[in-house]
Amino acid sequence: MKIIAIGIAAGLLAAASAFAMDDPAKTMKTSAGEVYTDAKGMTLYVYDKDEAGKSNCYDKCATNWPPFKAEAGAMAMGEWTVVTRTDGTAMWAYDGKPLYTYIKDQKAGDVTGDGAGGAWHVAKPD
Repeated sequence: MKIIAIGIAAGLLAAASAFAMDDPAKTMKTSAGEVYTDAKGMTLYVYDKDEAGKSNCYDKCATNWPPFKAEAGAMAMGEWTVVTRTDGTAMWAYDGKPLYTYIKDQKAGDVTGDGAGGAWHVAKPD
């Protein structure tokens, strides 16, 4: 009986960890300090012209600053929320601020978009 109970407990623990959700972004130390990055280590940015929970970066802007896409079915967790864009796609936001990568960043940890146009800034953990 003990072996069965231990087996069931181990199975439940494994199932629970399979459903545990990690933050959608990672952190990395860069020349701009600790910043949020996507899974490939590409720096994430916020745009001053966005509104809380709403992206205002479309067309050429979104070509240069690709939205940090959220997978279908992604759900908000803590400070991480999902923003639905006007084209129906979803992107991640942190503390209500939609997140983007920058087309001119070439490798993990690049922060070349920080300060661009006076409106773009690296996304930093609180």
